[in-house]
Amino acid sequence: MSNASRSPLNYLGRDVTDRIPARDKVPGMITMGERDALIWQLATPYLQTRDNDAHTLYSYGIARSLLTRIPGADENIVLPAIILHDTGWSTIDENEAFQAIAPDRDGSLHHVVIKHEKEGARIAREVLTEAGIPEEDIVEICAIIDGHDTRLTSISLNDSLVKDSDKIWRVSPHGVDVAMPRFGLDREESVRINGFRAYEDLFTDEGKAMSLALMSIECMNMSSQMAHCYVREEI
Repeated sequence: MSNASRSPLNYLGRDVTDRIPARDKVPGMITMGERDALIWQLATPYLQTRDNDAHTLYSYGIARSLLTRIPGADENIVLPAIILHDTGWSTIDENEAFQAIAPDRDGSLHHVVIKHEKEGARIAREVLTEAGIPEEDIVEICAIIDGHDTRLTSISLNDSLVKDSDKIWRVSPHGVDVAMPRFGLDREESVRINGFRAYEDLFTDEGKAMSLALMSIECMNMSSQMAHCYVREEI
């Protein structure tokens, strides 16, 4: 059933859709604005590898949420940066990319990760220039992208939000799903390896809280208790 499809079931037996609040009245209901939609459109050709297009959209949603809770962060920097942060992987063979980020990597392909950051910064400059983003913002956005994985420290609050949004994705349902076939893991193994990195490497308390919430949901989904939950018999 698609997102727009209405359930064929109605246990209540009457229509309550007139009680549903308007979209703009519900906290957390987001869509891309004109600027971000344009940047996304220009970035999409560079995101057709490693599930990066969906990863980027989920990370964007996480960033939008963090921005509502962290005063002082600039959405004009954070949101374009998160949309463009992984465009550099488009210049690298997908198998080589998997080897470079594998859990058992030995560091011999660290230069590949660096290359994707630098190529991402280059692509970001081209995209942002075409989108009419001010040069001052472009400089900061590109500085964040160039080092978003390999730089272990944060250069600004905006950088912290981009890094956290990228990493929290790992414990989203999509992040857990993606890691399983990538590295031959079962779901719990994927949650454990992603969850460790999606907490210890975070910079903001708000990001850590979000990561723990997603982890807790995954743990309950995998629990023996959930496996024995009551299943309604359809009438």
